[in-house]
Amino acid sequence: MCGIDEVGRGAWAGPVTVAAVIPAPEHLRGVRDSKLLAPEERERAAAAVQEWAQAFAVGHASHEECDTLGMTAALRLAGRRALADLAAQGYEPDRVILDGNHDYLRIGARVTTVVKGDTTSLAVAAASCVAKVTRDALMREEAEHFPAFGFESNKGYPAPAHKAALGAWGPTTIHRRSWVFMEGLPWGGLAPAPGRLF
Repeated sequence: MCGIDEVGRGAWAGPVTVAAVIPAPEHLRGVRDSKLLAPEERERAAAAVQEWAQAFAVGHASHEECDTLGMTAALRLAGRRALADLAAQGYEPDRVILDGNHDYLRIGARVTTVVKGDTTSLAVAAASCVAKVTRDALMREEAEHFPAFGFESNKGYPAPAHKAALGAWGPTTIHRRSWVFMEGLPWGGLAPAPGRLF
């Protein structure tokens, strides 16, 4: 059995990320839904999960794939990438506990959706922490290239500073350009970072 959760669905920039965790038999304390943990607690929880789990994997769908495929298909792609990584490690779960009420994986009867699964299933909560910490780290790296947008704190979600930067500068190369927030925005840009284009 593995637990699966995603992060980044509602972001305006960056990838959507899905983590899959196969739990160890013993209980693990201090792990719960990543949204209920402070950043330092989340970091500790994710590190503990990676030590504790029988196996874990993370899959991403890029901002371009979110635009091209749409969110449901992008989630499916990221989730299947995570499952493929598990398979490469020698683990192919016959039961998947998927957070939420929508089976975006579409891999048949082995998927069980659980609303608020990240608060009721340790495996899903563990996946929640791993996905969040992994994606947050990616967005902190991107923040160095786009300092006006505050990605180190908002992680690509529509926080006030992010909205203000979009209004002033237009979208970056990691924004999801098909999202409705893009309507009416200017297409100007900051001077690109080395190796980066707006």
